[in-house]
Amino acid sequence: MLFEYLCSFKKHSKLRMSKQLDYKLLPALAAKSEPEWKRFLNKNKKKLEGMDTQIHALHDKITNQTDCLKCANCCRSLGPRIADKDVERMAKALRMKSADVINKYLRIDEDNDLVFQSMPCPFLCDDNYCSIYENRPKACREYPHTDRKRFYQIFNLSIKNASTCPIVYEVLESLTKTT
Repeated sequence: MLFEYLCSFKKHSKLRMSKQLDYKLLPALAAKSEPEWKRFLNKNKKKLEGMDTQIHALHDKITNQTDCLKCANCCRSLGPRIADKDVERMAKALRMKSADVINKYLRIDEDNDLVFQSMPCPFLCDDNYCSIYENRPKACREYPHTDRKRFYQIFNLSIKNASTCPIVYEVLESLTKTT
């Protein structure tokens, strides 16, 4: 009952929308661009170390033009690592005990990390809203990581994430085309 209520809850926000990439096309587009991105990384490793301000500006611009609710591909396909604090936060939001959240929604993966038992995320609603949005795991809150300090350290991870997230794809495309 609580889950259905949370899924029906809508937040109103003003987005400046532009043409958005179809997330279903991302794997093919990213695969095509990957060699160019890797060449860019190999040629510009040192330069990338000082480009956080430029990369964060790209992140902000592209994020403001992207409606994640039209995609939610990350919620359908990426299983975030769930920390103990995340379990506590989710338990409080769901009005459950932490042990019950673990038993009902989580499992230990091959790296000995807590992750969701199955994908898509059990908290993803039919309309792509998150039923625990304010209390979602830290990994979800920080995704897609294109606004991270020392972005150059996760450039290869970003290449991988570009096949899932339109924001990452557009940041990498913009970065490699304008630099």
